[in-house]
Amino acid sequence: MSTPDNEPGSEPGTEPGTEPGDTRTQESARPEPEHRDADRWGGVLREIASGRAMTAFLSVLLAVIVGSLLIAATDEAVRDASKYLFAAPGDFFSAAWDSIWGAYTALFRGSIYNTNGADFETKIRPLTETCKFAAPLIAAGLGVGLAFRASMFNIGGRGQMLMAGAAAGWVGYQFDLPWPLHLTLAVVAGMVAGALWGGLAGFLKARTGAHEVILTIMLNYVAFYLLFYALSEQSLLQAPGSLNPKSLPMKESAVMPKLLGDRYNLHLGFVLALVAVAVVWWILNRSALGFRIRAVGLNADAARAAGINVGRTYTTVMLIAGALVGLAGANQVLGTVTSGIGVDLDAGIGFDAITVALLGRSRPLGILGAGLLFGAFKAGGFAMQASQNIPVDIVLVVQSLIVLFIAAPPLIQAIFRLPAKEAK
Repeated sequence: MSTPDNEPGSEPGTEPGTEPGDTRTQESARPEPEHRDADRWGGVLREIASGRAMTAFLSVLLAVIVGSLLIAATDEAVRDASKYLFAAPGDFFSAAWDSIWGAYTALFRGSIYNTNGADFETKIRPLTETCKFAAPLIAAGLGVGLAFRASMFNIGGRGQMLMAGAAAGWVGYQFDLPWPLHLTLAVVAGMVAGALWGGLAGFLKARTGAHEVILTIMLNYVAFYLLFYALSEQSLLQAPGSLNPKSLPMKESAVMPKLLGDRYNLHLGFVLALVAVAVVWWILNRSALGFRIRAVGLNADAARAAGINVGRTYTTVMLIAGALVGLAGANQVLGTVTSGIGVDLDAGIGFDAITVALLGRSRPLGILGAGLLFGAFKAGGFAMQASQNIPVDIVLVVQSLIVLFIAAPPLIQAIFRLPAKEAK
């Protein structure tokens, strides 16, 4: 006995009263082409709005806005105008605008293009300073970001930079060699020292299961006090006849050459940082090692079940990460501060690299952009302080706020009403 839903001669899924193969009903249920296009473009826009790049951009924007409020709050003219805010609100808002506008235009002139320069060479000098400051941030950020891709938190950049700077600097003033060979040997020595110091943390994690955060923090202290001791002994690194913890200056044959002449401070370290970006991109996206790194970072247990040696991957990642951070240390000693090795050679770059890696989402090109941004902050912060009498610490506050907002994507989504990223 047949039922109305399945009459004899009808096919499943066809409406009663239609012949098999009749597609009129199905066609009427399909969305119109313009609706399909609207849905497709709407999905693209939602993907962009909920993506990581948009979150990073809005984090920077929100940090700049909060920084603007801090700049206005610390300005003396704004505070004076606030005393008669209700009597003359225009004076208050005018003073606040002048303070904020003056600060960020000074930041631009100090980091990108000096509009007050007498000639073109003077006007573009700030951009070269930004690149100079960005070079070690990019190299160290790559080291931190590569570890992040393997789900490892490398916060030992300071110790790796100190060991690398000590090794590169020792080679830089100890030997008498021709320029290309001497500089190459010093850079390689720095990278090897950084690799060994970072690889030690990876080896201990692989063999003992110790957490890399604790390992790298402790190794930072070990590296600092080892270097301080070496710089306090004239038989080791301390300059003969000196009472300060400082080594001899680098020999000319070990100093990174300036790219644009003596008028600018930009040196070969920036080119090496760009090469490091290309190498890390190739490792992550075009090599079997990069596949293993990404697999371990996504799920170490699944990678182990698939036959990947997770412990060896941890050690390899930290070796490469330490070498990249070591490049930053060599950059400092052989390019930026060539007067000798000091315990402050890292200049806080080891910790700033964590911020750069977070902002760049552990992607080589993202880290390149983040390094240039923070290089601009460093170069422009001094111009803000000199021309507008704004504390350079305001720039550090802005950098810290960027990290805060990046670490809390739901906060950014709530403030800017962004769509949540759909689970796949």
